Amino acid sequence: MSKPPLTLYLAAPRGFCAGVDRAIKIVEMALEKWGPPVYVRHEIVHNRFVVDSLRDKGAVFVEELDECPEDRPVIFSAHGVPKAVPAEAERRNMVYVDATCPLVSKVHIEAERHHANGLQMVMIGHAGHPETLGTMGQLPDGEVLLVETEADVAGLEPRDPEKLAFITQTTLSVDDTAGIVAALKARFPKIIGPHKEDICYATTNRQESVKAMAPKVDAILVIGAPNSSNSQRLVEVGAAAGCSYSQLVQRAADIDWRALEGVSTVGITAGASAPEVLVNEVIDAFRARFDVTLTPVETAQENVEFKVPRVLREPA
Repeated sequence: MSKPPLTLYLAAPRGFCAGVDRAIKIVEMALEKWGPPVYVRHEIVHNRFVVDSLRDKGAVFVEELDECPEDRPVIFSAHGVPKAVPAEAERRNMVYVDATCPLVSKVHIEAERHHANGLQMVMIGHAGHPETLGTMGQLPDGEVLLVETEADVAGLEPRDPEKLAFITQTTLSVDDTAGIVAALKARFPKIIGPHKEDICYATTNRQESVKAMAPKVDAILVIGAPNSSNSQRLVEVGAAAGCSYSQLVQRAADIDWRALEGVSTVGITAGASAPEVLVNEVIDAFRARFDVTLTPVETAQENVEFKVPRVLREPA
């Protein structure tokens, strides 16, 4: 029996960003240098497939530093950690490697600079997300006020409305954030923003390719983890850009085929912590059911690369 035809639109850029690439490389190089086990505080990146494959190589994932023995190296995740964490590692004389994405570190530095200039910070981010916790933890309690929505801006009670600056989580929706920034500027005309948008290039690029793809397709599948902020935002961006069905899947096994009955065009993208092997797995699952034509939708090219910390480049 012949298979029904289907056009798969493949977003580019998609999948791993430079910060994720670097974080995974850091764990692999640490395992090579010091041998297993190497401890990792929090998931190195938000993807179960990646975490499981590193666990198979000897990485041990923990949530807090006190779960780590003092005689083994510990790595801090790409999302960043509060200042208290490396301080505690130093107090315990632990070997640690910070895999915080350099673009997240840039936001940390920005927050510290504004704080040194006497400004209170407003952070646009998701409560409880490790990146938000890490960024807010760069400054003393009360120095960073968190807003998640435009409505939150109305309830802000800063120390001095004339002395404020704002920063953002790097993985937010560009469009949603623009609305919150506008609300902040309307209520606090003197608020200072970053020279350049805090939302990282990879988040922005992946959202742009989904926006370009959405009008062409009946459905969009985003390959990524439920706890991945940038992947969740891609689902929302796809829906907002006019695609009536936008779904997050971790693996091909998660695809809801009944929801895709009768479709002739499907868009595929992957969050910044999802490996390309999972994209190929999803494409193969479609090929098993349809006569697939692959069409790329490229909106940008990425050639960013971040160096790993020097400690890993030096011989043991």
